[in-house]
Amino acid sequence: MAQVRKQPLRKCAGCGLMKEKKELVRIVKTEAGTVRIDQTGRLNGRGVYLCRDAGCLQKARKSRALERSLKCAVPPDVYDEIGRQMDGG
Repeated sequence: MAQVRKQPLRKCAGCGLMKEKKELVRIVKTEAGTVRIDQTGRLNGRGVYLCRDAGCLQKARKSRALERSLKCAVPPDVYDEIGRQMDGG
């Protein structure tokens, strides 16, 4: 009988629900201090996860969850770029 690998769970910064890592988008603060979407899920740096939902992005923006998790200020244009990439993806 084949062993089924357990998928890692991560918490969405917007809604607070635990979901499988592959269902979420990772936002990372790189070592250079820039904040962006991690398409591969493997970039070095501090990461935070969001559902692929504009509502969760809005909740995270309103509650400043990304700022708290990444321990840095997140400029408004970064939120806009995250929203555009989520819509396109």
